[in-house]
Formats: sequence, structure tokens, C-alpha cells
Amino acid sequence: MSLTIGVLKEQDEHEQRVSVDPEVTKRLVKAGLTVLVELGAGTKANFFDADYESVEGKITDRASILSTADVLTMISNPDQATLSALKTGQLLIGQFNALTVADEMNQLASTKVNVLSLELVPRTISRAQTMDVLSSQASVAGYKAALLASNVFPKYFPMMITAAGTVKPAKVLVLGTGVAGLQAIGTAKRLGAIVSGYDVRPASRGEVESLGATFLTSSVSNGAGAGGYARELTAEEQAAQQKELADFISQNDIIITTAQVPGHKPPLLVTEESIQNAKPGSVFVDLAASELGGNVAGSQPFETNIDERQVTIVGAANLASQVPNSASQLFAKNVLAVLNYVIKDETVQVDLQDDVLKDLVAVYDGEIVNPRLRKTLNLPELPKVEPIETEGD
Repeated sequence: MSLTIGVLKEQDEHEQRVSVDPEVTKRLVKAGLTVLVELGAGTKANFFDADYESVEGKITDRASILSTADVLTMISNPDQATLSALKTGQLLIGQFNALTVADEMNQLASTKVNVLSLELVPRTISRAQTMDVLSSQASVAGYKAALLASNVFPKYFPMMITAAGTVKPAKVLVLGTGVAGLQAIGTAKRLGAIVSGYDVRPASRGEVESLGATFLTSSVSNGAGAGGYARELTAEEQAAQQKELADFISQNDIIITTAQVPGHKPPLLVTEESIQNAKPGSVFVDLAASELGGNVAGSQPFETNIDERQVTIVGAANLASQVPNSASQLFAKNVLAVLNYVIKDETVQVDLQDDVLKDLVAVYDGEIVNPRLRKTLNLPELPKVEPIETEGD
């Protein structure tokens, strides 16, 4: 029989996305796979049970999916009840932030559940780019960040010329010009603001200027790291960065921060002193806000704080979830690309020598196998292994 794909409903109260939408369900069924979808899994993203059934997805309860699916897809980390219900040999696919949840990865390894953690995809390998959830979801988050800022900011974004007079345009500063930052810059420009972008990677200049924004030069000599990310700065570099940013921040009305280093605490870009020296009514939107910290001093995930000077700090964690329909469509396409890569001849085939899979796979056949994760856990390098297959029921 064919492999069975199980699509789980997200348990996090802040999560509105679904890992597989009806369009991708249709493609999977056409490819001969059985797709089980948990009751109500896509409702918050405006994908209803009837939409899945219309493309031959099968709606069922969570327990049935966990007990019968060969492959399970989800957006983010499973809760403890789900972890306890997983079976040996199942393949789990989602964005699990594996580098920061070592205990969870160890638990999955102990039960021999295989894990593909999508944020580990090597982004610089061309054939892996269709699997890149960080880029697809960051694009959504950057777009939403600019809209969120415009809702909170008490003035117009564009210049307005009226019979009553002229209103100056807002000045927007985007810190970190990766995928999220560039999308925030482009959206803020379309809304009519004057926009600047700051990044420690010199190569970002051309991308920022191509969007009609001003690139602000960093005193950090070269902050580019591996895999297309900014590297983690030294304490001295971070102090110099904070000092130069304080001046840029004081000249702008809205500051959108997007700087993250996977597996590490986000860099603090906006200090408490910078907040105090900002214009009254300034707005900070921190896309890096998380339990690990954020780019803005005092930002808290999913919280908005306003001080006595009406300076607003928005802890904009998981912002892609606030555009759940579009974000889910993109996430589902990433999941489809992964499934197409590992399913061959109605079996899951994982070759740990493959230059995409050796990074993408976090746990396999009872072992933590991702090199970065093993290094984080101080585990020795693994010897080369041969692929094994997971057959359908």
C-alpha cells in the first residue's frame, strides 16, 4: 500500500498556520499517497475540512493519524502528548528549531522517530531552495511587520498634500536586510515611507538600494557568516554596533528589527538608552522577539508595550502566523519539495551522505545526526552510514 501522510493541527495558541494546504494535498494524492488531515487543522488559515475532502484528503482525529501515518507534518514543535504518541520509524517534518530543543531531540532519538527539521535546510544549495521555510516565512513576516508598524504608528506613512497643509512622510529604519528585512523595506516603500536599511553584511547594499532605500554602512568590518546568515558578533563588535545604531534610531520614526542567528540568542541591537533617545511616538517592531530574547531591549514575544513617551515596542514573534493563509500555502510548498526529495518508489529514502539531507535531518534511526546539533551537544562526529528505507503499510 502507499505511504500515509498525516497533517496535524497545531497546538500552540499563537499558531494559525497549517503545514499542508488543500492544493498540496491534491498533488500528494495524485502522486499515489494517502493524506490524513486532522479535523479542523486548516480552519484558522481559511482551509476547511470540506476543502481537503474535495481533493480526496481524509479528515480524521489526531489519535488515528498518530497511530497510522508513516510521515507526520506540522509547523512547529509537538507537545508532550504528541511526543509520547509517536511510533518508532515514523518521519516527522516541521520547523522545530532543533538547535535549541536538545531534550526534545534526544527524546525523539530514544524512540527512533526520524526528524527533518526544516530550518536546518542548507540555504545556499540551489536544489534545496524550494524547501527553505525560513525564507518563505520570513518574507511573509517582513511584509506583515511593515503593515503592523503602519497600524501602530499615529501618523501617515506617505507624504500627504492636502488643502489643510502637507504632512511629512514617516521615516522607517530596517535593521537586518535578509529576506524579512528586504520584504519590510519593499512594503514600507510601497506605503510611501522614506526607508533605510542597515546590515553588517556589505553585500546587502545592492539589494537594499535596488528597492529604493538608503543603505546605512556598518562599522563592523564584515558580519557575513556561513549559509547566507549574519555571523554572531563579538562583544566588542556588538558594543560598536549598538553605539552607531543609536544615532540612526534617533533620526527615524519606525524601527523594524529582523536580526537572528539560528540556534543562538538574537543580538541586542536597540539598547534601553537608544529607546530613551528615540523620538516620542516612535514604534519598534521586533521580529526576533522570543523566549531567548530579542533585538530590542525589553521586548517580549506576543506583547506590545507603550511607555510614557508613547514609544511603542511590539514583540512581533511568529508574525508569519498572522497571515496564515498565504504563509500556509508557502510552507506547504516547502513541505511538498521535501517529500518529493525523500519519497522514492513508495518508500522514504534518506541518504545521510546527500549534501542536502545531511543538514536537513536532525534525528535518524535512533541517532542525532545533524552535524551542527551534534556539535551543540558536544557529541563526536558520526561515521558514514548507509541509507535505510521506511516502507508504507
